[in-house]
Amino acid sequence: MPIKTTLIAPCGMNCALCLAFQREKNICLGCNGPNKDKSHYCRKCSIKNCEKLARSSSRFCSSSCSSFPCRRLKQLDQRYQNKYGMSMLENLKSIEAKGIRKFVIQEEAKWTCKKCGSLLCVHRESCLNCSGRNKGYPKK
Repeated sequence: MPIKTTLIAPCGMNCALCLAFQREKNICLGCNGPNKDKSHYCRKCSIKNCEKLARSSSRFCSSSCSSFPCRRLKQLDQRYQNKYGMSMLENLKSIEAKGIRKFVIQEEAKWTCKKCGSLLCVHRESCLNCSGRNKGYPKK
């Protein structure tokens, strides 16, 4: 399944890789989707609900904020780098440099399971479909 550009959150998170998006029950449709099935934490996200982002014509923090990267985004990025081997700040830099369409193509190649071809979950060490190793996942 190709990754849609609308699944890239303002912070640079690729929501298609999120466990909440990939699970079978109570599926979240991503940060840019409706709030109906999102957790309270996601509905109240200080990044997605940032007033600077709301006043901007841009969808992304990197091009809409004079404070980029803000403290909250730096904290989120550090947590994702340490726990999951993914950087939202690097994602945003890539989007700025290459454009959203090329970024999504790059993400599809990077996050596709080499064993079965399914999209990997950033939050899991192995593929949810075949249990193949997620090569981007940090080794413990």
